[in-house]
Amino acid sequence: MLYFDTSFIAPLILPESTSAKLERFVAGLPPGDIAISHWTRVEFSSLLGREVRMGGLDSSAARAADAQFEAVVAESFVVLRPDTDDFTLAKEYLGHHAIGLRAGDALHLAIAGNRRAEAIYSLDKALIKAGKLLGLPLSAGIGLGGQ
Repeated sequence: MLYFDTSFIAPLILPESTSAKLERFVAGLPPGDIAISHWTRVEFSSLLGREVRMGGLDSSAARAADAQFEAVVAESFVVLRPDTDDFTLAKEYLGHHAIGLRAGDALHLAIAGNRRAEAIYSLDKALIKAGKLLGLPLSAGIGLGGQ
């Protein structure tokens, strides 16, 4: 199983400089082996709300992006449900204060880690670094600088 955090899936919906590279990378992955979590869905909605508040998207465009996101998820992803063990492990990860994890990122790592993901993909360099320090298989997948 391959796990995508929100930063890795967002450019598939919202145009960014990494979108084309990401689309090519994802197209080469085995179908049925890609996962996100319900937490990813919540974070993506939060991202859309932030974009509307900051003027990057209007409400109509945000609703369209959300609908596209949900369609892509339904078509291409396994959606994992966080459980008590995930929250417990996320709390444990957050106890490693020196690595600087944020709560939402710790939850992504815990969900993927508890399910023994072969790879955890993120475009968040701080998350990649923290995950590697925890011994998890983090990668940007598309070759960001310094990865």
